[in-house]
Amino acid sequence: MESPEAAPATPRISIVYCTQCNWLLRAGWMAQELLSTFGTGIGEVALIPGTGGVFRIAVGDTQVWDRKRDGGFPDIVTLKQRVRDLAFPDRDLGHADRRH
Repeated sequence: MESPEAAPATPRISIVYCTQCNWLLRAGWMAQELLSTFGTGIGEVALIPGTGGVFRIAVGDTQVWDRKRDGGFPDIVTLKQRVRDLAFPDRDLGHADRRH
């Protein structure tokens, strides 16, 4: 078994969602989409319950989306692009990167 130092760094994505607003399904769906897109490149996706209308997504310590700051919820393409730009800058997202 390899030592932890030898393993490549993989980002931890956290999604903090409001339990009072019943946003668990939205958070879970976004987590599923990120895992489907980035696969084993992601080290972990954490769903973190919160209150007070919170919905924040971070890659490591860098916040990529905040519902209050950014105005609502991200569409999935925007979220994938922000995660990619931070954690996987050389990765092509295929159709998500093409303008119609």
